[in-house]
Amino acid sequence: MVNHPPYFVVLTYAEDPQQLIMQAVDSARLAPLVAGIMEVPFFLDGDEFKFDDELARQLGVAVLNVIAAGRPDIKQHMNVTQHPIDEPNNGEGIDGD
Repeated sequence: MVNHPPYFVVLTYAEDPQQLIMQAVDSARLAPLVAGIMEVPFFLDGDEFKFDDELARQLGVAVLNVIAAGRPDIKQHMNVTQHPIDEPNNGEGIDGD
């Protein structure tokens, strides 16, 4: 088994061609660059959390919302449920709309 260092995951949207690019970067190399930059905490429920389909879906929606906050033209392409599937919609996205 290959021993990997802890990674930061960087997700970038490229316009030409339109694609999402994911990079795994050694945490030690990237930590100084991201110190003091906006963080979007993603809380896990208690000590017994599970990485399940709903968590993955919510994380994906959160990531797309952050990308769209900096690139408003992407919002027209988003067709995702903002709230957890098993909870009612409170009508809010990342910027309150």
